[in-house]
Amino acid sequence: MNSVSPISRLTRITLAVAVLSAVAACGKKPDAHGAPPPAGVSIITIAPERLALTTELPGRLEATRVAEVRARAAGIVLKRSFREGSDVKAGEVLFRIDPAPLQATYDSAQAALAKAEANLTQVTLKAQRYKPLVEANAVSKQDYDDVVAAQKQAAADVASAKAARQTASLNLGYATVTSPIAGRIGKALVTEGALVGQGEATQLATVQQINPIYVNLTQSSTEVLKLQQAMKSGQLQSAGQGQVKVTLTTEDGQPYPQAGKLLFSDLTVDANTGAVTLRAEFPNPDHTLLPGMYVRAKLEQAINEQAITVPQQAVLRDLNGASVFVVGADNKVAVRPVTADTAQGDKWIVTDGLKNGDKVIVEGLQKIKPGADVKPIPWSKTDAAPAASGSAKSDAPQADSTSKAK
Repeated sequence: MNSVSPISRLTRITLAVAVLSAVAACGKKPDAHGAPPPAGVSIITIAPERLALTTELPGRLEATRVAEVRARAAGIVLKRSFREGSDVKAGEVLFRIDPAPLQATYDSAQAALAKAEANLTQVTLKAQRYKPLVEANAVSKQDYDDVVAAQKQAAADVASAKAARQTASLNLGYATVTSPIAGRIGKALVTEGALVGQGEATQLATVQQINPIYVNLTQSSTEVLKLQQAMKSGQLQSAGQGQVKVTLTTEDGQPYPQAGKLLFSDLTVDANTGAVTLRAEFPNPDHTLLPGMYVRAKLEQAINEQAITVPQQAVLRDLNGASVFVVGADNKVAVRPVTADTAQGDKWIVTDGLKNGDKVIVEGLQKIKPGADVKPIPWSKTDAAPAASGSAKSDAPQADSTSKAK
C-alpha cells in the first residue's frame, strides 16, 4: 500500500528539476552575449545635390534641308550624271536635257539683238546729222523730231532683244540640271529618253541635307505646364536658352555618340494630340542618322539646385503610397512616408518626406522591421552587385516588411 507508482515518481522528479532550474536561473545574472547582435544595414545620408532634370521623349528624324530637283526647261533627258543614294555637292550636274532647240532659240535671240543694235546705230547717226541742219533751218523741225523718236524706238528694241536673249540663255542653262544644295540624293524619278518640263516642272530627284539633322519631338502640354510652374515657384531653374543638352537613343537601343542642342519649342498645342512640338539639331557626319528614323531623346530641361534623391531599391511601395526605412539617432528603424514620383536614372527624386541629414536604409531591408535596433553602415553602389545575387531570397521578407510599414 505504501508503494509509489513509477509514473508518480517520474512526475515528482521532473517538477523538482524544474524548480531547481528556476531557482538557479533567478540567482544568475542575464548573459548579455546571449542576445542576437543588431542587424547590419547599408544606409545613405541625405544631402541635397544639384541635379539636371531629364525628360525622355519620342521623336522622328528629319532632314535640315530638302530640295526637289525639277526640270525647268522642256526637252528629252539625255544623261543622268549621278549615282543614286550618293552625296552630291551644291552645283553638281545631275541631268542633261537635250539643248538643241534651246540653243536655236538662243541663237535667234542673239540675231534679233544684233539687228536691233544695227538699227539703233543707223538712226543715231541720222539724228546726229539732222541736229546742226535743223538749227540752220536746212531741214524741218518735224523731220528732226521724227528721227529722234525713231532713235528712242530703236533703243527700246535693243533693250527688248537683250531681255529675250537673256531669257533664251537662262532656258539653255536649265538644260543642265544641277543640285541646288549639298546633301544625299535619292533615286532618279526619270530615265534617259523621258520628256520632261512639257507644261509642268517635272520632278527629277530629291536631295536631302542630313548633316546636321533635325529630330522633331513631342511633349505633353501637361508636363510643360508643370515644368513652367515649378520654374515660376523657384523649385526649378531653367537650363537656359541654347544650353539644353539633348542625347539620342536609336531604334536598336544604342546611344548616339554625339550630343545635340534644342532649337525651339513650339508656342502652340496640337489640338488633336494635346502635345507641344520641340526640335533639336544633331551633327551627323557619318550619315548614320537617316530621315524618318524613330528615336528617343533625353532633354535636360531644368535644374534642381536642392534635389533630394535616393536609390530606387530604397523606396517601398504599397496601396498607401511610397515609404522608406530611416535610422534614428538611437539606431532604431522607423518608417517614413515620402513623395517620389519622378525617376532619374537609378534614383527616385523625393519631393517630400526627407530632409538633409536623414539616414535612409538602402540594403538589408529584408532583415529589419520598424522599431528594430540596427547597425548602420555607409552604402556604396559596389554593394548593390553582391546584394542582387540574394534578391530572390529576400523577396518574401521584404514584402513582409512592407506590409508592416503600413
